[in-house]
Amino acid sequence: MEEEQKENLPRAAESGPVSGQGQVKQRSRLDGQELPVKATPAAYVKDFSDPVYKEIAVTNGQINRMTRDELRIKLAELYLETRGVKDVLRKRLKNYYKKQKLTQTLLIKPECSDTYYDYICVIDFEATCEENNPPEYLHEIIEFPVALVNTRTLEIEDTFQEYVKPELKPKLTEFCTKLTGITQDMVDKAGSFPDVLQRVVDWMREKELGIKCRYAVLTDGSWDMSKFLNVQCHLSSIEYPRFAKKWINIRKSYGNFYKVPRTQTKLASMLEKMGMKYEGRPHCGLDDSLNIARIAIRMLQDGCELRMNERLHGGQLTSLPNTSPLESAPPPYSPWQKI
Repeated sequence: MEEEQKENLPRAAESGPVSGQGQVKQRSRLDGQELPVKATPAAYVKDFSDPVYKEIAVTNGQINRMTRDELRIKLAELYLETRGVKDVLRKRLKNYYKKQKLTQTLLIKPECSDTYYDYICVIDFEATCEENNPPEYLHEIIEFPVALVNTRTLEIEDTFQEYVKPELKPKLTEFCTKLTGITQDMVDKAGSFPDVLQRVVDWMREKELGIKCRYAVLTDGSWDMSKFLNVQCHLSSIEYPRFAKKWINIRKSYGNFYKVPRTQTKLASMLEKMGMKYEGRPHCGLDDSLNIARIAIRMLQDGCELRMNERLHGGQLTSLPNTSPLESAPPPYSPWQKI
């Protein structure tokens, strides 16, 4: 979907700084078994009076004074990624030394991962649209893609993609086809949204997401879940799926982690600042999802602790503060309850 259209959605307030620690037990909603608790760095970093933090501050000051070329040379010496703008390179190097020092002083465990989740499901819907959508325009989902990121191997492990037949306005506009590459024939041959959602649920359950593996949904902004999926579930008269009620808004995570303004968190800008190029066809839902997944992987490599930061509560978009307990999305299920 057009990035400018996604930007029009009002956003919830930015989350505050991390202040909560502690471990949270997450139970599977189906079998009652506890998922194994995997601690994150935040769970161990407690005493900021430790001298190591002064060392980290001194190191950060030295890094702040380095030029981009000096940063790249040092990153290369450490066998770290050297692509990206200066702010990204600086954050990458700072996080490397921070984690190294905290590990050496046992303030974090050597095996401690930078993310709570085993998997991240990147979803970027495509929906019906017109060249100049009126405010009351109801978008119907016409492509349901998922890119599954394994946070341990830092690889895209699998993908899901299906087109969806719109019902309210079954004929696509010429603008929509040019934008998304989705043709009338593709949607005419596709299943209804409830049928496609059922196949998504089946696919996720095959991966044992929320059952044996912790996972979270990740999107490029707030629009996909709070607008597209929310409206589509009402149109299809089905309950909004619980697994998508909380998600990671990567634009917010990116902006907070690299300290960049919101105007620099669009997909193309994030890729450019990381020294990467878009791969595939823009506004193809699966290609968009794969490129967003590449950004998420790079952020994990740079030490970002991706965590759910938005939710849909009472039909309204709200922020999740960083002090919220870490938790996995629940096991996916079939929301065939009529509204």
